Amino acid sequence: MEINKANFMAEKNRNSLIIGTFISIGLIFLIAATVYFIDIIIILLLSILASMLFNPVVSFLENHGFERKFSVVIIFILNGILLFFIASLLLPKIILQLNSFSNLLNAENISKVSSGMENTIRHYFPFINTGILITKLQNLLNTIFFKLIDNFSLILSSLFNIIIIAVIIPFITFFILRDNKLILKSFVNIVPNRYFEFAYSILNKTGIQLGIFIRGWILDAFIVGSLISFGLSILGIGNSITIGFIAGIGHLVPYFGPFIGGLPAILLSVIQFGDLSKLPEILFLFISIYTLDNGFIQPHIYSNRTGLHPILIIFLILAGNQLMGAFGMLMAIPLATVIKTASNEFYNGYKKYKIIKM
Repeated sequence: MEINKANFMAEKNRNSLIIGTFISIGLIFLIAATVYFIDIIIILLLSILASMLFNPVVSFLENHGFERKFSVVIIFILNGILLFFIASLLLPKIILQLNSFSNLLNAENISKVSSGMENTIRHYFPFINTGILITKLQNLLNTIFFKLIDNFSLILSSLFNIIIIAVIIPFITFFILRDNKLILKSFVNIVPNRYFEFAYSILNKTGIQLGIFIRGWILDAFIVGSLISFGLSILGIGNSITIGFIAGIGHLVPYFGPFIGGLPAILLSVIQFGDLSKLPEILFLFISIYTLDNGFIQPHIYSNRTGLHPILIIFLILAGNQLMGAFGMLMAIPLATVIKTASNEFYNGYKKYKIIKM
């Protein structure tokens, strides 16, 4: 009896080892494939996110008698017209402001900025040795600004790839939107019949939750960027539209948005006025806007919260940056939302459908 039990335990351990080995190999293969095909994965993820933005409108048209394919075509035409209008209205101003900004980036202006900051520091902090501080600050400004200029050609050389991606993503998004139900059905058909309802529930609710989050996420960033642009223009800060655009993009990264938008505003104000005289007003503007955003705008935009703790969100953003850079920072919270929703549905499925028998 003891021998049979020992043999049974040995066989069980051997099976567990084999299963664990296969799972480990599968994970290694998955990670390697992800790294190798990272560009394709990013394009696919962006296409899926774009389809989630437009899916409610497509479904609305479909429910009111339009064919799904025709609904998708209507949405694409309307968005194309809207994007063309926005680009024709804002793009010339942004290009003009970028040219103005690049003209300010020269050694003479940096020297003037350093002198102005030195006078300001001497006035408010006479006990500080400004000579060493200003020399280090001037070297830092030179490094930052001239690195931006050096990398500008690299940015231009990447323009062709950006144009290709801008064409591919709408193309993929169109087919995801058009064949939304077919794609969902194909995934669900992979699982056994006893898990059909459970699998459909996970995919459907995860898609709905993620779509709600993404739409609110982008709308919130647009509002914050617009407010910052408007506020900076009132303060007389040049390039306010460009800074607002940068701040809006930066706001997509939770908790890091104020730094991404605030630093360019402060640097440009220093270049424009030659000192830190506008610093208190800029800080007050950003604090007011982000207080309004956290206390009023976000609660009214998001119908469902992620339910993630702020500390966890910060760690997720840092981990995303470590793994995939800026794109990882942007994708960290949406992916965490998907995992959280799927986990909740899995737990509910275990209780309701008894998908795992203990």
